[in-house]
Amino acid sequence: MPSIEHNDAHIYYEEFGSGFPILTFAPAGLASTIAVWSRPMAPMNVTTEFATKYRVIAMDQRNAGGRSYAPITASDGWASYTADHIAVLDRLGIQQCHLYGQCIGGSFILNLLKTQPNRVASAVLAQPIGRVGAPATERSPRFNEWAESLKDHPEATPAVLDAFSNNLYGSGFVYCADRAFVRTVQTPCMVLAGNDEAHPYPISEELSKLLPNCEFVQQWKTGAALDAARTRVMEFFAQHTPS
Repeated sequence: MPSIEHNDAHIYYEEFGSGFPILTFAPAGLASTIAVWSRPMAPMNVTTEFATKYRVIAMDQRNAGGRSYAPITASDGWASYTADHIAVLDRLGIQQCHLYGQCIGGSFILNLLKTQPNRVASAVLAQPIGRVGAPATERSPRFNEWAESLKDHPEATPAVLDAFSNNLYGSGFVYCADRAFVRTVQTPCMVLAGNDEAHPYPISEELSKLLPNCEFVQQWKTGAALDAARTRVMEFFAQHTPS
């Protein structure tokens, strides 16, 4: 089974195809697993579509209901996930890759760009999450739904979960980063716009304006627009694949 152990975490991943690597982060919030890529919420199934030309790495995020798990502590946050992502790249000997992330994957991408920007050749953020309006004062229903699904985590007390939720969603307009950081990102990026409450269009639009080297695709989820977006994403990756 392709998995790694690091810092008390067990992280499961799978590889598809061959070529220049793309590390991918599935949608579904904290329930982000490889299986989600084959569900309707993921218009592009990266494990089949991108694997025709690239080496695609997909992974179950920690404690997402898949095959990755780790203790839950009050100090956990975006850095915990990024450490998992870096550990997978290290285990596979990948020095540079593209990134593709949908939903929560957008924030995973931005935090990896904050931590190891030289490791990323380009990045595609599909319907990124973010906050429109004032910060929430309590856990979101989606976070509570994830928390209720936890098994064998007696350490995840209400106080620990409150701290974890605040670490993830308490600050930053895209949660893991503020506008000042996003303005400094030099990595070529593409934003595929969100259009619902969980993935607000204004967040996608603002990201596309703040990122210095960004292409913005407003329509992409269905029909001819999805076909065009598939083609453009592949062109974008090819354009930024090191020779």
